[in-house]
Amino acid sequence: MTRPALPSAFLSVPLAHRALHNVGDGRPENSRAAVRAALQAGYGIEIDVQLSADGQAMVFHDYHLARLTAQTGPIRQRTSAELAGVPLTGGDEGIPTLPEILSLVAGKVPLLVEIKDQDGALGVNVGQLEQAVGAALADYAGPVAVMSFNPHSVAAMAWHAPDVARGLVTEAFAADEWPLVPATTRERLAGIPDFEAVGASFVSHDRKDLTSPAVAALKARAVPVLCWTVRSPEEEATARRIADNITFEGYTAPFPA
Repeated sequence: MTRPALPSAFLSVPLAHRALHNVGDGRPENSRAAVRAALQAGYGIEIDVQLSADGQAMVFHDYHLARLTAQTGPIRQRTSAELAGVPLTGGDEGIPTLPEILSLVAGKVPLLVEIKDQDGALGVNVGQLEQAVGAALADYAGPVAVMSFNPHSVAAMAWHAPDVARGLVTEAFAADEWPLVPATTRERLAGIPDFEAVGASFVSHDRKDLTSPAVAALKARAVPVLCWTVRSPEEEATARRIADNITFEGYTAPFPA
């Protein structure tokens, strides 16, 4: 299995979490407007993708529409055309597809794509979303990487986009955060045991858990450690003692000197 390295651009500029969003300024999370704002500011961009009913990768965080739109129901039960007509709350645009966002970014800044778990319990029932992401990235030129909490998704990306750097999204996997995931799975994943098997080249770890022994072991091997989600200069200062870069929101993150 190939192990593409994380492009160096991912360590040179802060990454705007779900793009540079601010609903007060008409920029909902994961929206085209938030992406355009991040590009203008020169930040890297982190986005999420979910699957539509017709097998398209949609740039959207939640499994359900209610928090981020005026509509309800699972995003997976709507086609990409239907979702394009669902305005994001706080903005005037519908839900974008991954190819649309790729066209906007066009390699100008690093783009980090989180593939949301489609199994429901971080298990093996994945593949269709990963295939859609791989197809979208096939002709993309620019610094890009993919990641997921689900190791099976990351492994699938080795098949669907073998030349794209891939990583694991990691944390302590507390029971209250993952109520549908069996305890044995949560306990196992907290140790980041799949890093080698899935051909990962980086992790993006919960900033509240950066002192994890599993993170320390990866740092000792010079594995890039990103972190999520930093929301203040104080949190950033603490995170950067360990993390090589941050994913941020809610404040203006400074660029490294």
